[in-house]
Amino acid sequence: MRTSTPLRTLNLGILAHVDAGKTSLTERLLYTAGVIDHLGRVDSGDTQTDTLALERQRGITIKTAVTSFVTGSGDRARVINLIDTPGHPDFIAEVERVLDILDCVILVISAVEGVQAQTRVLTRALRRVGVPTLILVNKIDRAGARTDELLAEIEARLRVAVVPLSRVEEAGSRRARTIAYASTDPIFHDSLVERLSRGDDQLLDDFVADRHLSAGRLGASLVSQTIRCQVCPVIFGSAITGAGMDQLMAVIADILPATEPVTDADPSGVVFKIDRGTRGEKIAYVRSFGGRIAERDMVTLLGSDDRTTQQKVSRITVFDRAGEPTGGPLEAGRIGKLWGLAEARIGDQIGTGARHRLDHYFTAPTLETVVSPVDDADRGPLRVALDQLAEQDPLINVRQDDAHGELSVCLYGEVQKEVIGATLLTDFGIDATFSESSTICVERPVGVGTAVEFMRDAANPFLATVGLRVEPEAGGSGITFDLEKSVHGTMPVAFFTAVEETVYETCRQALHGWQLIDARITLTHTGYAPRQSHAHQGFSKSMSSTGADFRDLTPLVVMAALRSAATEVLEPVHRFRLELPAALLDRIYPVLAAHGAIPQPPVTDGTVVVMEGDIPAGEVHGLEQELPSLTRGEGVLDSPFDRYRPVVGRPPERRRTDRNPLDRSEYLLRATRGKGARI
Repeated sequence: MRTSTPLRTLNLGILAHVDAGKTSLTERLLYTAGVIDHLGRVDSGDTQTDTLALERQRGITIKTAVTSFVTGSGDRARVINLIDTPGHPDFIAEVERVLDILDCVILVISAVEGVQAQTRVLTRALRRVGVPTLILVNKIDRAGARTDELLAEIEARLRVAVVPLSRVEEAGSRRARTIAYASTDPIFHDSLVERLSRGDDQLLDDFVADRHLSAGRLGASLVSQTIRCQVCPVIFGSAITGAGMDQLMAVIADILPATEPVTDADPSGVVFKIDRGTRGEKIAYVRSFGGRIAERDMVTLLGSDDRTTQQKVSRITVFDRAGEPTGGPLEAGRIGKLWGLAEARIGDQIGTGARHRLDHYFTAPTLETVVSPVDDADRGPLRVALDQLAEQDPLINVRQDDAHGELSVCLYGEVQKEVIGATLLTDFGIDATFSESSTICVERPVGVGTAVEFMRDAANPFLATVGLRVEPEAGGSGITFDLEKSVHGTMPVAFFTAVEETVYETCRQALHGWQLIDARITLTHTGYAPRQSHAHQGFSKSMSSTGADFRDLTPLVVMAALRSAATEVLEPVHRFRLELPAALLDRIYPVLAAHGAIPQPPVTDGTVVVMEGDIPAGEVHGLEQELPSLTRGEGVLDSPFDRYRPVVGRPPERRRTDRNPLDRSEYLLRATRGKGARI
């Protein structure tokens, strides 16, 4: 459906714990909308969104996928972009990159398994982002499906206010069907008033005065509170049988808010995904927020690191009706694929107007592994291949240790490691091996530390003065760089920029080699040598400060300030939830102890026992490996990241990959080699 006037667009994410039925739901919605004429199945490998060979082999979603359809007609027509995201926790970074481009979310929860670990993680992130959420309780046709009991569990464990819009008959059988509540039903009417009045005082006043509210009045309050994330409408259904899908489509059309196209504005958007074409060309997935982008347009790319580049769009395809018509343009609110943006990175903004940054809502990976080629001749190509994978997933954070000839990547888990290995082999023809995964720790300052290096001191070979103060910040604050009032305007902006960028770079490897977190670093002293020259000669670097002076000096000052403050090393801890037969409870305690887990008292429900507690990140995989044989295949383990805690005993060291500013003599030798002496 193509019209001259841009349609309203709803960018709708589908999120869930793995195996809750996200991809099957995408297939069902496309089928219900008439976009496809048969339903693909995950286990058959013929779905619209799981297109990677690895996804079809494993039956899981690995990469975020976009597909589209149009609902309604005339003034009610709207484009629905479905964004199907991975449910496996190893690929949570794919979810993170789309949260800021979504208008709404369908959170899929299995009627049998109920609220799971990833469901809680996703819900916390959705609350932080403020994305309106519709809950689909899926798989009502499966044995053991729950309804009213599950609603209570959702409210209690997710801490959200739910508004059920349907009920289920014959739950747990293939005959399961949903019955939409009618506003004329007195019981439903009063229940809806009771739920909605918690967030709408006027609604309660109107009800007290009239004792009956119209469907329009209740519907308007439901829409308003859904948009403001005060309530979550709930639909029951089955993506496999189609039960409840017509009502789900109606709720998508009538309750969830679409984006009005802003056509009379400068082009703006954000890059949320990078892919490569069949010829290796870079493809940028862009959510447009305003204006219009056409082929051969020059666009401004503004990076999160404030780099700015001008790029020419060579080709555009826009997601439409499960296909991608060539051409364009990319209108406001839509999602498209853009070619020609060779410098594009995930998170880059198109245009220089209002910022549309992609924020971080989940923790960084907590594991790392060394990657080695089986054939040593592939060492160079391996680095190129890993760099391309890092374009698509920057959080794998490729590190190269030149001193030891090693390449390492960061991981969320062992499944991600297997996928990276398979991708290297199938896409790049590189057979690689991986070391045993190790835990990625972090460091944070313990106290306040200061350091300063003055220009022209005998120990300072650089034409620069830099002083820094390091102090601890609240948990989760990352690194904050600031300027003391006394140093504002004391030297050229380029030198301030050099110091700031180098501070962030240096903090990637603190005193023990780990990333520094939760710290404020303040520039307290500055000094530089103005542009000078020898008589009758041009500009002389030996007499004038350059950006390199500040970049070379700053790491020494950062490390001296950190030494003054002292740091502590923290290890990642996961929160586990383990379900197993009650008869096997005594067998699990010594295994948990062997993996450093600290369990809380178990809760027994009939023949099943539920145990929660903490476990070090590096021990999760080992416990997962032992669990099937230990519990005869009946144990279920969820273990999302929870927090960092101080390491007890001797702090672990991470091998450095920089010039090591902790060793001043060696660092200065490397930094000044080939530069000659200062005058």
